[in-house]
Amino acid sequence: MTEKLNKLLSQQKKLQKKIEQKETTLRQSNYFENAKKRKERTRLLIQKGALLDKYFESNHLNIVETEELLKIFANYVNANKPDQYKKKKFND
Repeated sequence: MTEKLNKLLSQQKKLQKKIEQKETTLRQSNYFENAKKRKERTRLLIQKGALLDKYFESNHLNIVETEELLKIFANYVNANKPDQYKKKKFND
């Protein structure tokens, strides 16, 4: 009886160790996935910022001045934006 109990306890420890390893692997996978998404977003923001500087010649403006410049044109641009560039709305 004691032998069976020791065997079961040993199996339980092995399984618990496997579970911990799988959880660690899952956490690492999630971390790398999130890091990849952050890098993609950062790259996108840099590209859009570069386009802003290129077309509005705003590279000499600070953040506050750039925001003020964009506020001036935001209503006009959003009102006259072609349909292909408008955000699509889905009905649920």
